[in-house]
Amino acid sequence: MNSDFSRAEIVVSGLVQGVGFRYFVLREAEKLDLNGYVKNLYTGDVYAVAEGAKYKLEELFDKMKIGPMHSNVRGVNIKWASPQNEFTGFEIRH
Repeated sequence: MNSDFSRAEIVVSGLVQGVGFRYFVLREAEKLDLNGYVKNLYTGDVYAVAEGAKYKLEELFDKMKIGPMHSNVRGVNIKWASPQNEFTGFEIRH
């Protein structure tokens, strides 16, 4: 496995629910050929786990800092981890 392959766990806070944020992340992750999922948290935040090339994960992170129209991102946190290769695509979880 390529050492450039990584896993990112990202939490986004602000006005990020009810504005299409999960669908935005899904589209961007699919464009970048990343695997993982995104879901809403009960706290009002959005949580994403993605695996792929580190530079693509950084690109997704940069896009999530901005978010879709009508969102208002106030905070973004990323945690790097070793990939677990548990995903075969990217999905929205409920």
